[in-house]
Amino acid sequence: MSALGQKAEVLTFGCRLNMVDSEELARQHGDEGTTVVVNTCAVTSEATRQARQAIRRLHRERPEARIVVAGCAARIDPQGFAAMDGVARVIAEQPPNRALAASEGTRGFLAVQNGCDHGCTFCIIPAGRGASRSAPPREVVAQARALVESGKQEIVLTGVDLTSYDADGLRLGGLARLLLREVKDLARLRLSSIDCIEADDDLIVALREDERLCPHLHLSLQAGDDLILKRMKRRHLRADAIRVCDAMRAARPDIVFGADFIAGFPTETEEMFAQTLALVDECGLTHLHVFPFSPRPGTPAARMPQVPREVAKERAARLRALGDRALARHLQGRIGKTLRLLTERGGMARAADFTLARTPETAAGLMIDARVTGHDGRALSIERA
Repeated sequence: MSALGQKAEVLTFGCRLNMVDSEELARQHGDEGTTVVVNTCAVTSEATRQARQAIRRLHRERPEARIVVAGCAARIDPQGFAAMDGVARVIAEQPPNRALAASEGTRGFLAVQNGCDHGCTFCIIPAGRGASRSAPPREVVAQARALVESGKQEIVLTGVDLTSYDADGLRLGGLARLLLREVKDLARLRLSSIDCIEADDDLIVALREDERLCPHLHLSLQAGDDLILKRMKRRHLRADAIRVCDAMRAARPDIVFGADFIAGFPTETEEMFAQTLALVDECGLTHLHVFPFSPRPGTPAARMPQVPREVAKERAARLRALGDRALARHLQGRIGKTLRLLTERGGMARAADFTLARTPETAAGLMIDARVTGHDGRALSIERA
């Protein structure tokens, strides 16, 4: 950050980890005048295309701006971005091996892990983020304390492959227990997306022993058919996903699961896709994040026999519809209950289990108790308790 505390303007594409990186980039470039940082994403070809489009538009509309390009797409193709009109610098170096925090908004986001050692056949991110590395636990604790002291009531731990966290003898579950023990004033600790097969025993213990660890986990499942999972080079099978969900639900009966899925992965048949549909009920999933498969150049999956694009889109639509029904059942089951909600901007709030509620004309950043009166299929209607 500059001496005056200025922050550069940042355009952010992609994941929560990029959001954390963007706040650090804004501080680093705050004393560089008219600099605009474009923090790119490479998870899909479309994400990279959007970043390039934004750079061209920015240069056209603000030719005086000094454009700095960062992020995964910039690290994968630094020469391509450097050749674009208006780009003054491309940051191709990997992010540092330390905990970075983003304090903008209602929650605090704390990046405790970066990079990935796995080679899923659909994913280009290891090329953009490098090998897995974890922030030292004591640094994570210090950053968490600073976020709480700044007024954050909820902290979200995030990373590229969060469950691969491993530092000073602690895995992710041990880190969560350390944070909950050391940061007494933290009201909520939430985990971002995790890989179910890497969930360690301490994570289940943490869910059981401390209610401040939010009863919500978003699982990177991707498919429900074993052969497709093998072709994706995932490290779990469908039985592993079901086993992990059962174990976590036994430890924390109020837990709510979300999951990422890819529909129409290369070679997927209708019978294979039916296995994915069935997994939603078998795991008891509520919040689905569904993508129709899109080949990413440079990945092995792009060279596999492709499912027709219209078939992938139709399967994604069916999977989303199933997710909508699961969410509606979940919301219906909350009617009449009193929930503690953390209010957000835009008249919305979240329960600890990530259930969304509408809180019109309520300031952001408040922890309130409210009785659920109804829902609209996406969010709860409430009245203050």
